Formats: sequence, structure tokens, C-alpha cells
Amino acid sequence: MQDLPLKLAQSLEKRKQENAFRSLKKSSSLIDFSSNDYLGLASSEKIYYQAHQILKENNLLQNGATGSRLLSGNHKIYDLAEEFLSEFHQTEAALILNSGYDANIGFFASVPKRGDFIFYDELVHASIRDGITMSNAKTYKFNHNNAEDLTKKLEKLSKPGNTERYIVTESVFSMDGDMAPLKELAKISEEFGAFLIIDEAHATGIFGEKGEGLVQESGIQEKVFARLNTFGKAPGCHGAVILGSKSLKDYLVNFSRSLIYTTALPPHSVATILAVYQQFKTGILEIQQLKRNIRFFKEEIIKNDLQKGFLGSNSAIQSCIIPGNQQVKNIAESLRKEGFEVKPILWPTVPKGSERLRFCLHSFNSENDISGVLKNLAKLLS
Repeated sequence: MQDLPLKLAQSLEKRKQENAFRSLKKSSSLIDFSSNDYLGLASSEKIYYQAHQILKENNLLQNGATGSRLLSGNHKIYDLAEEFLSEFHQTEAALILNSGYDANIGFFASVPKRGDFIFYDELVHASIRDGITMSNAKTYKFNHNNAEDLTKKLEKLSKPGNTERYIVTESVFSMDGDMAPLKELAKISEEFGAFLIIDEAHATGIFGEKGEGLVQESGIQEKVFARLNTFGKAPGCHGAVILGSKSLKDYLVNFSRSLIYTTALPPHSVATILAVYQQFKTGILEIQQLKRNIRFFKEEIIKNDLQKGFLGSNSAIQSCIIPGNQQVKNIAESLRKEGFEVKPILWPTVPKGSERLRFCLHSFNSENDISGVLKNLAKLLS
């Protein structure tokens, strides 16, 4: 077997020397403060059997999709799920893709065109950045959650003529856990005639009365051009959806390469999405329990005098800044020895000096779990 080319080997060695080397690790049975399974639905037997029942009712007891959605893989549960999603999220149409990464790549690589302008929050997810990179549009980042900076850039850089402006943000940011000023961004997009695009990955299933997300909680769904909601976080399954107009869906079916040139999700994955959303519609207790746990966690931060290290957040993501890859790795390992799984987020995932412990809260975390992990953290930091 051939070894790595020299340039690649040097890059890998450099990563090790910088103490930023990544490796795949097995999942643990420790107290979970690391996974994105915010509501514990990934292991829900009720949803598992409900999805199986959906497959039986639609005579789709098969393992694979057999092809792309444009060939043989567009099984009928796609229509059922997309109709349900569009109604639940109060939008005209829904298009399911294989993952959040596929959704962002497919959208941004095909929608903004040469001569258009993309204005994106400087902290948007890597998948958005990758998609933007594949676009021929001109791109400009604005200061994080800074509507004033966005407005200045729009005024300075927007040009009249055959050009479009796109404003891109996340509703809940994956590393800091803070929220975008969605109403303000919607107002700016209207003022400048821009198209607003919002990634709801870490808001879906958490915000809103039944987990609809921050866009609907803010009441701006009619002012948003496209929403990208993923199912691998709070919904506990797999895949993603782009929500928007019927014409946007038609465009993506014709021009989004990450949809056109990949095998579709297997029927079971789509049935699971539908089963989860059926539960959302009827209401699930886990959402309210998660919100109580978020409030309790923030109270315990203050109780343990840890507020200086934690970023402000009212979401399920709570990050404690601990500068230096080695230091944050050491503290994460110490917490593991005490039975708590909390992931260190290292440079280059975040900028140097902002390495952190990223606590992901869940509906199934007990108050004893929360008190225990923060008491241990306080001891380690002191």
C-alpha cells in the first residue's frame, strides 16, 4: 500500500506537533454532556417502532434507496415527510437531503450566482463556508451578530443592476451557543431587498412551542428565503431539509449537485424523520425538560462562581473558555475520570486562545449530573 505524499505527511505531522491532532474515538457510557442528542430521541424505542410501522403501512420494507432521488430513490415516504415538514414549519415546500452538510453545500454552490453578494456571519458553520467557497458569488463576512456592521457592508458593497444579495446566519451558533438577532436581520433584509438564509441546526426541536425552531418562535418565517434544518441534533435521526418556496425546491431539484448526484436516504431514515415530527406535532415533554435543565445549568454556573469563563447562552450549548489545546484537553480528561463526557474544542476548530469545553445539555441530564460536573470543573479551574 502506498504511503502518504510528502506534503500530506508533513501536514499531519505539523498537526501533531501543534497538539491539534484529531482521531476517531469510540462512544462512551459516561454521563453525556457532549452529544447533539439534546432530547434523547436517538434511542427512543417509541420512535423506532413508529418508523417501522410507517414502513409497513407503505409496503417499504427494504434496506436501501436503490438510487438518487431523480432516478429510483424517491420512495413515497419522501412525499409524506416533506408535506408534513412544510406544514409543521409553516412554509410552502420542503426538500429533504442526506445531511446538513449536503444541504449547505448543495444550496450555496447552486443558488448565489456570479456577480451576486453573500454577507455571512463570521461564525457560521464550516459546511456553510464550504458551500460559499463553491459559489461564484462575491463573499463578505460581517462581525458576529452585529447588525450595524452588516448594514454598513450592505451600504458600501451592494451594487445596482442584475445582482442579488444574500444574508446568511445560524439561528443558534454551534460553538458559542448564542443566538442571532433574527428579527433585526429580517428587517435589514427587507430594507435592502436581500434574501435571508438561516441555518436552524441547533434550534430545531428545542425552540418554539413544539420544537419548530427560532425562526417560527420569532414569527419571521414569511420573511426568510430559505431555512436549513438538520435532523441529526435534537430530532435524533439523520438527514436535513431545506424549507422555502415551491419554486426554490424546483430550482434545487434541477441544480443542486449534492441532491442530484448522490444515492437517496434509505426509506427507514425518512420514516424516522416523519415519526419524530409526528411526535413533535403532538408535543413531547422532553422539550420542556431540556429548557428547565438549561435554566438550572446557568444557575449552577453562578453558584460555582464560573460565570467569567462561560459565554452567554440560553441554548443547549454552554461553552467554557479554557485557552490552550493542552490545558482544555487535560481538564476534559480529568472530568472523564470523574464520569463526565465533555468534549474539548480545540484550535483550529476555534481560534487560538478561545479553546473551550463545550457542554451540550440534554433533557435526560439530571440535576445531580449538572451539579456534579460543574462542581468538578470549579475544582479543576481553581
